[in-house]
Amino acid sequence: MGKFTEQSEQLLKLVGGKENIAAVSHCVTRMRFVLNDPSKADVPAIEKIKGVKGTFTQAGQFQVIIGQEVQDFYNDFTAVSGLEGVSKDQVKKAAKQNQNQLQKIMSAIAEIFAPIIPALVVGGLILGFRNVIGEIDFGNGTIVSNSPFWAGVHSFLWLIGEAIFHMLPVGICWSITKKMGTTQILGIVLGCTLVSGQLLNAYGVAGAAADAIPKWDFGFVKVNMIGYQAQVIPAILAGFCLVFLERFFNKICPKVISMIVVPFCSLVLAVMASHFILGPIGWKIGSWISAGVHAGLTSSVNWLFAGVFGMFYAPLVITGLHHMTNAIDTQLVADFGGTILWPMIALSNIAQGSAVLGMIFLQKKNTKTQEVSIPACISCYLGVTEPAMFGVNLKYGFPFFTGMIGSCIAAMISVGSGVMANSIGVGGIPGILSIQTRFMGIFAIAMLVAMAVPFGLTVAVGKKRLSTEDIYGESEDAEIEGAASQIEACDSSSDADTKETDNNAEIHSVVNGVDLTKVVKGTPIALENVEDEVFSKKMMGDGIGIIPSDETIYAPADGVVKVTMDESRHAIGIKLDNGADALIHVGIDTVQMKGEGFEYLVEREQHVKTGDPLLKFSIDAIKAAGKKDTVICVVIGGN
Repeated sequence: MGKFTEQSEQLLKLVGGKENIAAVSHCVTRMRFVLNDPSKADVPAIEKIKGVKGTFTQAGQFQVIIGQEVQDFYNDFTAVSGLEGVSKDQVKKAAKQNQNQLQKIMSAIAEIFAPIIPALVVGGLILGFRNVIGEIDFGNGTIVSNSPFWAGVHSFLWLIGEAIFHMLPVGICWSITKKMGTTQILGIVLGCTLVSGQLLNAYGVAGAAADAIPKWDFGFVKVNMIGYQAQVIPAILAGFCLVFLERFFNKICPKVISMIVVPFCSLVLAVMASHFILGPIGWKIGSWISAGVHAGLTSSVNWLFAGVFGMFYAPLVITGLHHMTNAIDTQLVADFGGTILWPMIALSNIAQGSAVLGMIFLQKKNTKTQEVSIPACISCYLGVTEPAMFGVNLKYGFPFFTGMIGSCIAAMISVGSGVMANSIGVGGIPGILSIQTRFMGIFAIAMLVAMAVPFGLTVAVGKKRLSTEDIYGESEDAEIEGAASQIEACDSSSDADTKETDNNAEIHSVVNGVDLTKVVKGTPIALENVEDEVFSKKMMGDGIGIIPSDETIYAPADGVVKVTMDESRHAIGIKLDNGADALIHVGIDTVQMKGEGFEYLVEREQHVKTGDPLLKFSIDAIKAAGKKDTVICVVIGGN
């Protein structure tokens, strides 16, 4: 009988039994469940089980916090339940069953585009740079018009830009077949047929006369030979059509001839369906949208239309149908001497970029996400949104919608004020140079709204929605990072409540072999008497409080600095050599001091020895701010 057999039996019953568990795994401090019916979990009763420190639900996972003995608890639980554990990735995959339909759609889109993101980022930066040197008139013409060298660069870079964006359907079809486990080379070939040079380029369709469009003549019927360059929805439909056909023929075809029959029938029928049915449907939807946009812009309630268009232009980009707006813009310029549609497009791009900027702020310590989000934000501000939307905003969901909200408000300001552009320009921040002079001021205000609203909403929502892994990245240090973020969140919410002291509480000056009195000179007090419930209830681990008589924090043991608070500098975390995490917090609610009176003496990832100085602080500054100067040190995990 294991140490946690009894608790495991209780937990198994309280989560709804074995039949209610779709998957289970564990990380450093918690059990991770995917429950078939989350409502069956008796949360209050679970939290009363001995050894359980709390519960929460995140991203479809029901997580039970155990602490440093989670491995032993997990082993006993799997023995009692008869369940086999799976990896965290498998748990995340299983957790999708608890997502709603919209979350599943967003997740599917994100997974399809994940392998394509590096190309989109490169293409976005290239097109943004080409926009700046080739489209903006700096008074005496564009950079390209004044320099043969930059004209050559502009022309050469289009070789890459065209390959990435015009040929995007190739990457999409390949990614779908890869994700669905079918033959990837067939997906590549299918994508190539959508962008073949034999077809009329998608960008030329809007201005082509009906009799100028080439056709396949089958005698009894003629089919337009139209390409789908940069089109997303036709490519997605084509890719899934191919997957369906290949799976179908694999089921009904004898194995002895499947190598010939399955690829041939699947590919030929998928290409036919894509060009004869799926593609034309996409174009029909596009024409309806174009007609609706023109009618809305010329109506008496154009401001209302602006809000709708501003809200839904970003989803239109996902479909690839946004290219149809070029024809509308061209017609508006011809009819009215300018276009009020294009400024809304520029604002939508800025709004999506600002949502990414909010994610950059939230994930500033997650170096892996910064590699995608920073270049995506730059390209978005220069007018190319695909890297931002597919690489960041759709991946997390809520930034995409906050961008839509900011775009909606900014579009209403723009159209309601009659803002007009001379012509189509750079669809981002430099786009203000294409706005007619008399409207530049109000357009600048609309730009500020398109920046501030998505950024603010993304940060506000992200603080509640993002997990520790999202913020800091998945690493062995995620737990201590999470503890630090919880402390900071607790600090910033309100002043600590005064609690009764327990004079009989024991002072645990040595925890897991670490002498915590070495942290700072002063008078130790029991952790239960610290006036912050996050610590006094030992939610973060065991330790002590110290009323300091000195103003320097020292390392209590050898280890590596893993947590620093860049703005407040009031806390520090160390991954100790014995495997434990030491978290040192100076003062109560001192995060509100925003770093005043605090100074780090070490850097993150620096190895420190016992007694090395880590941090200096000012007792006078803390008291002047009306805060308590109690130094708190807890140890998480270890032997």
